[in-house]
Amino acid sequence: MYRKLAFGISVVFQPLLIPSLMVATLFYIVPEATVVPQAAKWSILLLISFSTFLVPLLGLVGMKYADTIPGFHLSGQRDRFIPFSLVAVFYCMTAGFFYWRLNVDELLILTLSTVTLSLVALTLVTFFWKISAHQTAMGGWVALVAVLSMKFYSAPMFYYLLLIIAISGLVGTSRLYLNAHKPGEVYGGFLMGFCFNFMAYYYFLLQ
Repeated sequence: MYRKLAFGISVVFQPLLIPSLMVATLFYIVPEATVVPQAAKWSILLLISFSTFLVPLLGLVGMKYADTIPGFHLSGQRDRFIPFSLVAVFYCMTAGFFYWRLNVDELLILTLSTVTLSLVALTLVTFFWKISAHQTAMGGWVALVAVLSMKFYSAPMFYYLLLIIAISGLVGTSRLYLNAHKPGEVYGGFLMGFCFNFMAYYYFLLQ
């Protein structure tokens, strides 16, 4: 039962979904943080979800059936570089499209850019360390909410921050319970995602 629960948490909060959740946080939890028109938010969120979740997911499915990767769990360190690189390409294309074509909001572009750079860093780290992609993504989400809480402080934002921290803890615990990572890999992933994104958001929003 616990193993199924841990697996479910890992699937629901998989790394490919976190960028969409971060953008949803900007649009609907802290709407005053962006200048994106309300009428355009849903279509932009769908576009981002399509390009950062659905398309990369289909790419990984194609790699699985082409025997390029042994499975979706990517348990081996060497199994991670090619799929991570593929996803990084999709993310770079998305960030570039929003920067050069749409450019509707600076904070939105910053979010897509920091997510992309975090993924590139994660891919490079894979050469010598099997760091947790789940926790790297969760660290970025926690960093975003933490800085937003400092900029737009309110009681609901404080509780939302606690909720995201709790979710991050559940995800990390699930990865450990499933023996997908060692503790150092989970902590290292979270710290890399958090520190990289926190510095970017702090400089942009509070300096």
